[in-house]
Amino acid sequence: MQRTQRRIASRLARTNPTAVFLITLLLVLVAFFTPGPLGGLFTLLLAAVVAALLVTTWPVQTPPTRVIRLLMLTLLVTVGLVKLL
Repeated sequence: MQRTQRRIASRLARTNPTAVFLITLLLVLVAFFTPGPLGGLFTLLLAAVVAALLVTTWPVQTPPTRVIRLLMLTLLVTVGLVKLL
């Protein structure tokens, strides 16, 4: 498990941060502006991807970065549940 996480973290480190930011921003905006339950499901799906990335990169993150990422994950889950209901 640790070896797989290191391999994924290594691949993530080589990605272009600007491209990742813009793609993530686009996905969040689409999820937030898609009306009704479909938007809620899309937001929760995005939260699941963020949670997977958080688990994968947890060992190499500083405590302040961890707090910010947990807050963003909480925000996504909350918005997804509100939109779903």
